[in-house]
Amino acid sequence: MTTRKKVFIGVGAVVVAAGLAYANLAFKKTGGLAVTVEAVKQRDLEAVVSASGKIKAKRQVNISADRMGRVVRLAVEEGDRVKAGQFLLQIDPRMLKTAVQRGQANLDAQRQRLQSANVAIEGARVSLKQAQDNLKRQQDLWKDKLTTREALEQAESSVSLRESDLKRLVSEAAAAEQQIQGNVADLASAQHDLSLVTVESPIDGIIVRRNIEEGETAVMGTMNQPGTVLLTVADMSVIEAEIEVDETDIPTVQFGQKAKVTIDAIPDKSFTGKVTEVGNSPIQATATSGTRQATNFKVVVTLDEQIPEVRPGFTCTADITTATRKNVPSVPIQAMTVRELVFDASGKIVKEPKTDRRRRPSVEPNVSAEELKTGQTRKETEGVFVVRSDKAEFVPVKTGIAGDKYFEVLDGVKAADRVITGPFNSVRDLADGTTVKIEEPRKK
Repeated sequence: MTTRKKVFIGVGAVVVAAGLAYANLAFKKTGGLAVTVEAVKQRDLEAVVSASGKIKAKRQVNISADRMGRVVRLAVEEGDRVKAGQFLLQIDPRMLKTAVQRGQANLDAQRQRLQSANVAIEGARVSLKQAQDNLKRQQDLWKDKLTTREALEQAESSVSLRESDLKRLVSEAAAAEQQIQGNVADLASAQHDLSLVTVESPIDGIIVRRNIEEGETAVMGTMNQPGTVLLTVADMSVIEAEIEVDETDIPTVQFGQKAKVTIDAIPDKSFTGKVTEVGNSPIQATATSGTRQATNFKVVVTLDEQIPEVRPGFTCTADITTATRKNVPSVPIQAMTVRELVFDASGKIVKEPKTDRRRRPSVEPNVSAEELKTGQTRKETEGVFVVRSDKAEFVPVKTGIAGDKYFEVLDGVKAADRVITGPFNSVRDLADGTTVKIEEPRKK
């Protein structure tokens, strides 16, 4: 090795040593890693599930054609307010009116036939009575030997003939009555069909959709083909927000929970409501090739008030309060982190020797089962770093509900404990036992 090369190596070693010495001196001078802290305090917390969806009316009716035909009268426009029973439109009624007139004529003819049959029955009864009286006289005369056998037999035949005529006429009258009943039913059916061409509003509401124009032909639906939806009437007296909630949040959503709804079309205002429906089956989404679809469930929030300016289909967002806690210990969300800890057979934490390292990876290198003592296990644990004696001490915590900025603490820390909240990289990479220096937050 040349003398010049040895000199360069020596100078480099001195520079590195000087750098390390300076860094060590600077670290001691600063007193440790600068961190921000926040004390554990009692706070009121709310857990909120947010989801977006659409505004809809609780009651909405699609009006389709019950008879095929051309629309000859149309009395409403989209946005019109209507009352139950109000006339909306009419389909050409001429053919159905003809059917009603034909049915009425058939009914009148059958009634006339029945009336004639009843008159004939009365005449047959009179003739039968006369024949019966004549037979009685002939029988009395026969007893006294004052008439012939032929006259008696003629009287008996006359009675039988009149009885047959009466039975025939009674049967014809009964048939006429049955025919009248059929004609009445046919007429009622024709009148009902005629009534279907006049469409009236089934509910009070707003015309939110009109798919037909005057002069166009309305088409009836069949078993395999739906008919034309002519009009849609929505009762906006009760308004609902139909939202899609992610499967991870749906277990916390329950009937009756309060919600705050904001509508994109009505900015700077919010409306209160409550959960009235929670879906049990996921919403069927159209799968996209190569894309995994999120699983959502339908949740319906019924608003507490009427909103005159709202319309079905408006985009909205609902914030559902799923849980509340009053005056409970809480820690900032940014203070929570995860570390791998070793637990003994009884579930207690096995403390590793503390060092004054500034940082270490947030996830420890994997340790094989052979490096752990019998009964020990290693698992990831949620917790916070608490400042104690100018050292960062990792403390596992058990959390409850999550508020907007804070977690409820069920176990692990107590009020007045100072937990490290930042900087973010410090919390993520901080090691247990690191010396820290509390940095005052910047004034805004």
